[in-house]
Amino acid sequence: MTNACRWAVNGLILVLLALPATFSQVQPTSAPSAREGFRKIQSLAGEWEGKDDQGHPVKSEFLPVASDTAIMETLAMADMEEMVTLYSLDIDSIVLTHYCPTNNQPRMRAVPTDNPIMKLEFVFTGAGNLPDSNVGHEQKLVLQFIDKDHITEHWTWRRNGKDTEMVFRLVRNQAKQTQ
Repeated sequence: MTNACRWAVNGLILVLLALPATFSQVQPTSAPSAREGFRKIQSLAGEWEGKDDQGHPVKSEFLPVASDTAIMETLAMADMEEMVTLYSLDIDSIVLTHYCPTNNQPRMRAVPTDNPIMKLEFVFTGAGNLPDSNVGHEQKLVLQFIDKDHITEHWTWRRNGKDTEMVFRLVRNQAKQTQ
């Protein structure tokens, strides 16, 4: 092996040895607005009660899971099975997966833009178990933070290209918070 080859091989070895140190120092970090938006969702932990836009009762519970890296919302409406939505931080955005009684799992993403954050608008990015976009599924969620004890959820249901909005106005259940 010539000296030039030895230098090239040694240089390559040094570069390869340095790579793990370089990658360990470059960790993805969340954008400040995404972190702040996710903190707003985390602050919803607890039980909520309210009504839909037809006056029917609605209950929701926000529960931190997986060492506070995700928030699980269980939403119960009159005459319908429970729905579960998992929210988590994803670098510069907040993502959700919605587990629907219709047996599909829409995925949505919100990129916070407000400062301070007063709402998060989650838009459809895909879905599990959705064979075709004409099948009924949740298409959008706008989560409005009215104050620390009041939120409004605007869910958009899409079927055959037609949208129907469901609005839930929720109030924190103070009695459950103190137990």
